[in-house]
Amino acid sequence: MDQQLRFSKGIILVTEGRLLARAPGESQWQAWPFAKDLTLKHHDHAGVGHLELVGGAGRLGAWRFTLGQNLAAIRLVEQFDAHLDSHATGQPVLRDDKNVCPSCKAPLEPDQEECPICTKVVYTPPSTWTLFRLWRFAKPYKFQLGFGFALMLLSTGAHMIPPYLTIPLMDNVLIPYQSGKPVDSSLVTLYMSGLVASAVLAWILGWGKTYVLALVSERIGADLRTETYDHLLRLSLEYFGGKRTGDLMSRIGSESDRICVFLSLHLLDFASDCLMIIMTGVILFSIDPWLALFTLLPLPFIAWLIHIVRDRLRTGFEKIDRVWGEVTNVLADTIPGIRVVKAFAQESREASRFRTANKHNLAVNDKLNKVWSLFSPTVSFLTELGLLVIWVFGIYQVSKGHITVGVLSAFIAYSSRFYGRLDSMSRIVSVTQKSASAAKRIFDILDHVSSVPEPTNPVKLAKVDGNITLREVGFRYGNRAVNRGISLDIKAGEMVGLVGHSGSGKSTLVNLICRFYDVSEGAIMLDGVDIRSFAVSDYRRNIGLVLQEPFLFFGTIAENLAYGKPDATREEIIAAARAAHAHEFILRLPQGYDSMVGERGQGLSGGERQRISIARALLIDPKILILDEATSSVDSETEKEIQRALENLVKGRTTIAIAHRLSTLQKADRLVVLDRGVVVEEGGHDELMAREGAYYRLYQAQARNVDTDLDDTASKE
Repeated sequence: MDQQLRFSKGIILVTEGRLLARAPGESQWQAWPFAKDLTLKHHDHAGVGHLELVGGAGRLGAWRFTLGQNLAAIRLVEQFDAHLDSHATGQPVLRDDKNVCPSCKAPLEPDQEECPICTKVVYTPPSTWTLFRLWRFAKPYKFQLGFGFALMLLSTGAHMIPPYLTIPLMDNVLIPYQSGKPVDSSLVTLYMSGLVASAVLAWILGWGKTYVLALVSERIGADLRTETYDHLLRLSLEYFGGKRTGDLMSRIGSESDRICVFLSLHLLDFASDCLMIIMTGVILFSIDPWLALFTLLPLPFIAWLIHIVRDRLRTGFEKIDRVWGEVTNVLADTIPGIRVVKAFAQESREASRFRTANKHNLAVNDKLNKVWSLFSPTVSFLTELGLLVIWVFGIYQVSKGHITVGVLSAFIAYSSRFYGRLDSMSRIVSVTQKSASAAKRIFDILDHVSSVPEPTNPVKLAKVDGNITLREVGFRYGNRAVNRGISLDIKAGEMVGLVGHSGSGKSTLVNLICRFYDVSEGAIMLDGVDIRSFAVSDYRRNIGLVLQEPFLFFGTIAENLAYGKPDATREEIIAAARAAHAHEFILRLPQGYDSMVGERGQGLSGGERQRISIARALLIDPKILILDEATSSVDSETEKEIQRALENLVKGRTTIAIAHRLSTLQKADRLVVLDRGVVVEEGGHDELMAREGAYYRLYQAQARNVDTDLDDTASKE
């Protein structure tokens, strides 16, 4: 990035004898030959990476870059140091072939087993075969499916009876009648009874197979939604960090519903059509092979057309799904954040975003409809052409005396059904590709492996004392090193405060202790056991979390208080609310503990939401307590109320607290100061103030800001 932190292109490289750089926007190269006092420093802060070249005369050069290039920057510094040592000692740079990709020769990190270039995920379009993976959800209902298929077979067979009865009806009744012979009423009654009976039987069997298979498909769809949602809840926070809410809602909701409709309606029709075509073909060849051959003449052309169009439809429908996700994402962003939208008068901007996404959706649909609109009429034209061929050849066969008029009538009836079903089958190409696209998007979730895996043989958590030990803990988020080499011993019942600038790694460290993420290096121990050895749910039941922005669900106050302990009695709920100093304001609400809370706690103040969050943590009686900026977003008066509630909460618990106001952590047993992901100081408040180090500077800077605010307030008064 350039000096104004705008995106730009530049290059830095290390050779055997010097460092070369061409700054963004410049055409001239700068060069620094290796010297004894030359140093290349690297660090990242607040989302921006820095490289700084320092020599005896001071800073020689500085470059900023996005953290997408952080891994390359780390490798550059390593190569710089290696070549600088080589220049000083005269020894050649040792090259480790194990740290080079054997295919593309790209350098690899020491702990990296796969090349990020060669193993780059390649986009694969959805395949129709993806639908066969749904069998795992259909397998529990295989007997119901078998019964439904049997009903379908019988129903299709019943539908084949009426055209066959037209042959004797035409040849034995109608044509003889035109020749002057009297109508045989017994034959008419027999044939009419057969037609009525076959129609009634087909109706009963059709109703039965539709009902049975619809019930099964609905259950398959419900199981699919349930398992997808269950798997989604088991994934780590890392997965959700790269996903949009609207997209995930669309996958579990509309995509699974599309699959359910496909299974209950379209797949049923397709299977019925296949059976009808097979049975029709067998009957036609049994009546007259030559006429049947001409009947099937357009079939290869239709199959070729379906093959040509299928791939375009498959990729097109998946693109439509992604674009529709953009539309739902706008809704998922705007509706929960409607207060912010209105506060900043951005209604027209959000409406414009929605119009843009909707126009994109319309354009993609229009592009696909050009293909589909040509395909469907072409198939209809070929089917009409097939019927015309049958008429021409059938009349020729009747004139030669090879077949009777009754046979030709039956052929026309069967052929109409045959081509009608063929036309219907061609239309299912569209539905199948839509469903394949939907299935791929759902299986993308189901195939994702959580970065916080469950242990194969979890260690039982019988009793938790609350001793937490961090051993050389490091964490990387993508290419960005957030925490490095952190070692801490937190005793049971001890309160430890984490302080530092924004971006220093405090919240990330808390997330690692909660096991929302797993460490990249080192280990975190609870009572001497690696937390990765415990079942995730068992471990987290012993942690109470109070966040800066408490999240409340739509429901009653009592339901939100008992979220972590659904079976809590009303007495336990009230006791937790009293301890959190929330009982008084809850009683002032219209329905008390049964008052409804709007989505995300609408209708309650920030302090009230925070005290409910504290009561929620108190109710589960955790041995470990995490306070993440619990009082940073409230006023001083409300902060005092929350502090009194927190005093009840921290008693007898191992507490790790992050606070925006350093004054709130003075009661902590120990303070840990973080800077750029490493621990720089550790000790009590008075001890750290006496050192006049990083904590002292933080405290003084905050005190100056408070004094400035007070002076400004006094001058205004």
